[in-house]
Amino acid sequence: MDAFEEIAAGYATEGGALELGSAVVDGVVNASARVRLPLATLNRHGLIAGATGTGKTKTLQLMAEQLSAAGVPVVMADVKGDLSGLSQPGAGGDKVAKRAAETGDDWAAAGFPAQFLSLGDGGGSVPVRATITSFGPILLSKVLGLNDTQESTLGLIFHWADSRGLPLLDTKDLRSVIQHLTGDEGKEDLKGLGGVSPATAGVILRALLNLEANGGDTFFGEPELDPTDLMRVDGGRGVVTLLELAELQGNPALFSTFLMWLLAQLFHQLPEEGDLDKPKLIFFFDEAHLLFADASKAFLEQIVQTVKLIRSKGVGVFFCTQLPTDVPNAVLSQLGARVQHALRAFTPDDQKALAQTVKTYPTTPHYDLGKALTTLGIGEAVVTVLSEQGAPTPVAWTRLRPPRSLMASIGADAVKQAAASSPLFAKYGQAVDRESAYEMLLAKVAPPSSSDPAGPSDPSDPAPRKDSADPGLIGQVLGNPAVKSFLRSAGSALGREITRGIFGTSRRR
Repeated sequence: MDAFEEIAAGYATEGGALELGSAVVDGVVNASARVRLPLATLNRHGLIAGATGTGKTKTLQLMAEQLSAAGVPVVMADVKGDLSGLSQPGAGGDKVAKRAAETGDDWAAAGFPAQFLSLGDGGGSVPVRATITSFGPILLSKVLGLNDTQESTLGLIFHWADSRGLPLLDTKDLRSVIQHLTGDEGKEDLKGLGGVSPATAGVILRALLNLEANGGDTFFGEPELDPTDLMRVDGGRGVVTLLELAELQGNPALFSTFLMWLLAQLFHQLPEEGDLDKPKLIFFFDEAHLLFADASKAFLEQIVQTVKLIRSKGVGVFFCTQLPTDVPNAVLSQLGARVQHALRAFTPDDQKALAQTVKTYPTTPHYDLGKALTTLGIGEAVVTVLSEQGAPTPVAWTRLRPPRSLMASIGADAVKQAAASSPLFAKYGQAVDRESAYEMLLAKVAPPSSSDPAGPSDPSDPAPRKDSADPGLIGQVLGNPAVKSFLRSAGSALGREITRGIFGTSRRR
């Protein structure tokens, strides 16, 4: 059996698969030695890596197209704004025709259903938001750049707000709670739980200010995104959700952390599925190094736990970055598929990263991987995936197929028009600022008005407390009419008891 026959046999599949391209050996492409990624193994996750300009974005586009065609919804971060072309048929041309002929692809231009979202207001896309309460202290600490001690303090602040029924919907809610807890009454409330030092509170408040200056304040709030809205199918094709991120270049950690929040929410909401013929949803984490850079130990542990467990929910995750070493070993070991574009070895650190990368691949008699990884052409990659039997496939130098959709941006006006016509715009287009911790704490310290005398106005309310001259925080807050209105909102998710799971994100019951 020659090299091409071995590769073709290793990548043969019985079920559906993504057609990545055809194998290359000694510079020769064999269209019959097709390199495939089985749909049934996509929930084992994967890695797409390579230096800038080697074709990673086009690989993302190629995979997203075929996933959509197979009825699998996709979520992608469009960091550079050039993935919007997925929604329009490709332009073709001599280069595309040549690549299609080399890889045995019956190429035909095609567009795919896409929806355009942005984190908070801006960019002309459908704005999506999350509440501070549901985001949780661990993810928020990553966004704010807090150290372990500050993260622990933020966890205490969340615990106190949860126990008092104070919804943290946006940044002003969190700021008001922090300011309360550093005051005299707040110190009394925290007896037995520890305290919030003024210095630590000052660090967190300054980080919140920086977040707001970079547009993060428009992301936190309501209406909160329902992650199941990302699992739409249109006419049998999975909808590709593109997170347009041009407006958040000043805070790149926010979008990667937001994707982890989405995964945590999906983990809480989706039922156990076991092994499926195809995944229910695929996440592509572009610029994954931003997710792991300066991450706390607690944050990394939660990522590992999420990656291990989310596959049983039918969700696959692909991390996209320049170097495999950008991904911690505990996460890298969970990634069954590898699509490795060219690496550069210009510096001693580059050479070390190259040697480490080679060790993560199965050995092969057909390639010198150290040499191959530095000489791959644009649109070529070294590939190994899990077969349907769960075993790694032979390493294959692969010439990738060309995408069928437009390999360019469709422009800001077209994105804005598509977003305005999306069914999600009516649901998420307008921000809602309902009563929350800021208003509750403000009402607690405000003097009573003459038109709102003290004492319960509802006959069903309990009689006034005998010690009402010096009520504690709970008595004062619960006695406030605004809080009574909130607590009567039994249908409100935030009116229910909050528990915290993965990443400290909220689970409501």
